[in-house]
Amino acid sequence: MRKAILYIRVSTDEQADKGYSQNHQEERLRKFCEINGYEVVSVYREDYSAKTFNRPRFNELLAFLKKNKNKANLLVFTKWDRFSRNTADAYGMISTLEKLGVESQAIEQPLDLGIPENKIMLAFYLAAPEVENHRRSLNVFVGMRRAKKEGRWMGTAPKGYNNITTAEG
Repeated sequence: MRKAILYIRVSTDEQADKGYSQNHQEERLRKFCEINGYEVVSVYREDYSAKTFNRPRFNELLAFLKKNKNKANLLVFTKWDRFSRNTADAYGMISTLEKLGVESQAIEQPLDLGIPENKIMLAFYLAAPEVENHRRSLNVFVGMRRAKKEGRWMGTAPKGYNNITTAEG
């Protein structure tokens, strides 16, 4: 029997904007495990960025796996961007988990990594969120630079001034 750990992660803005709440993810993951006859061993909820694996709950999950060998053999999450938004780190973590006897699987983007061609899709699933993060960062940088050129103050008002926005911006 497969023994699964559910990994649920949101970023605060995503949770608010897209309604992709932790409760919704857990419900979908539990249903997936129920349909496939997997035993849910543990649930880890995270409200932390996926840019690195230096996340409090993920570190607890790793410590649990290292301490409790054979307690779980599957880590499930809804999508690969819930797992990581850093391609290089994700490959390393998948390898670390495999060494612990744990398969990583996104239920909405399932891949059998034993099939070599599926690694192309994994690369896409992992790279797309990272590219999205970089694009968003660049857009913010360009927008702030444009605002400064137009004479807008980009931050809190200096001491003695009020934080207001005029009709002209």
